[in-house]
Amino acid sequence: MKLQEKNGYGGKMTENRALAWSCPDSLPDEKQTGGSIEMLRSLRLPIFVTGRGEAMGNTPDCCGLFGTGKPSAEAIPLTGYAPPCRLENLGSPSFCAELGLRYPYIGGSMAKGISSVALAVELGKAGMLGFFGAAGLPLATVEAAIEELNSKDIPFGCNLIHSPHEPELEKALAELFIKKEVRLVEASAFLKLTLPLVRYRVHGIHRQADGTVVAPNRIIAKVSREELATRFFAPPPESFLRELLASGDITAEQAELAAGIPMAQYITAEADSGGHTDNRPACTLFPTILSLANRLQREHGYKSGLHVGLAGGISTPAAAAAAFTMGAAFIMVGSAHQACVESGTSDEVRVMLAETRQADVTMAPAADMFEMGVDVQVLKRGTMFPMRAAKLYELYRAHNSIDEIPVAEREKLEKTVFRSSLEEVWKATHSYFLTRDPHQARRGEQEPKHRMALVFRWYLGQAAHWAKDGEPTRKIDYQVWCGPAMGAFNEWAAGSFLEAPANRTAVTVALNILFGAAVLTRANFLRCQGIPIPPEALRMEPLELAQIKEYL
Repeated sequence: MKLQEKNGYGGKMTENRALAWSCPDSLPDEKQTGGSIEMLRSLRLPIFVTGRGEAMGNTPDCCGLFGTGKPSAEAIPLTGYAPPCRLENLGSPSFCAELGLRYPYIGGSMAKGISSVALAVELGKAGMLGFFGAAGLPLATVEAAIEELNSKDIPFGCNLIHSPHEPELEKALAELFIKKEVRLVEASAFLKLTLPLVRYRVHGIHRQADGTVVAPNRIIAKVSREELATRFFAPPPESFLRELLASGDITAEQAELAAGIPMAQYITAEADSGGHTDNRPACTLFPTILSLANRLQREHGYKSGLHVGLAGGISTPAAAAAAFTMGAAFIMVGSAHQACVESGTSDEVRVMLAETRQADVTMAPAADMFEMGVDVQVLKRGTMFPMRAAKLYELYRAHNSIDEIPVAEREKLEKTVFRSSLEEVWKATHSYFLTRDPHQARRGEQEPKHRMALVFRWYLGQAAHWAKDGEPTRKIDYQVWCGPAMGAFNEWAAGSFLEAPANRTAVTVALNILFGAAVLTRANFLRCQGIPIPPEALRMEPLELAQIKEYL
């Protein structure tokens, strides 16, 4: 690694003082000393830089003597040093140990099984963690997925999404997780804590013989607001514990034990992501949540630590390295996984995602929180869904019933968006909710505005299914949850074997992101010592899985 003669402003480089010394007989032969890129990739070996500007340390025989004067007249000054950097140590080793992981890497949940069983299995087998996207699926489908995952003997979790308009569905899913002994859930899109979530968390809590309090059910909460993170890092609300005690779901002893644990020991700070998002910048959100975790850890005196990871915008080695540098216990990846071959979406969507650039995403009304005006981030390139969904919400805000919509506007909707009469759509929607949630069906019968909301939500919900199933006649209406991270991934993968969707396997993507983050961490370590790093060494082009494993 040759030191440059001049700095970036045309002046001479400041001479580096020796931070250690190396004996000549420990230096590798010139033929053993690889280039800077190869040295940075050799994560198990340290890198030494001599005062002559030559890098060494590509063999285990190199050694440096630190913290002392020059040992001999022949000793060569070392002006730079980078320690080994194992992928396992990028985040929090204690977080990984608690969840039985090798790497601090999580595949976030994507609804309707887009984060599929296959995706969770592949990540789990590789020492990472995958969440099954249970949101929006029938309970029988979720139960079958849990049984398959339980049979694989791997770490995994399931998604529990907040359902403010269908609380019974949220309750049924939480009960299923308790019944099937799912020990980890990702709580997403929660606006507040709910009784089903608290019941899941405290179920089975007990004190061991040595006095240790054990809560077998754990939560990773995905949040983007400080006030919500505060609730998750606090003990379960006393009002909910009293309610569970009164119903016989917990004992008085369990209620007392629950008052001393956090609702969620782990939080994912969700920055600008696909799906439900507040579009928060990671560099301001994460430090705030991490600071909050440290403060609440002290205030509550928890026996176990609180951990904060980062999601949103992470799909490249540089983004992962930045997350770990800020102190992330783990990283969570979503959008880039949706484009992988194991995801539960269609090949048509995978092709669309592979062509996405960072500006090809936008916000659109969410099906599950339509009446509340909540948006989700979706793909806008190649689909008219965002525009059509926004029009439906505009009409919902402007009118109190379907009958109030001007005739010309209604006919246009029926012809281009619904491709059916609104009355027929209502009949199908009513029949659906009679089985899924009869309360919604009754409200629709009695309240014209709610009936309009359910009809409009039919389109939003179907648009996600059309995309997932690759319905060819509805490609213009595909709803694809996606964040700008997808465009960043495509830019990074351009010209490499990962440019083709067929080559994007989850573990290959994941290990490339982690491996690149480790290499960049070592490079930044040297840069902090004034050692210039060649630009080509920072590019971190994707490598085949077999190549990466040679360095691990």
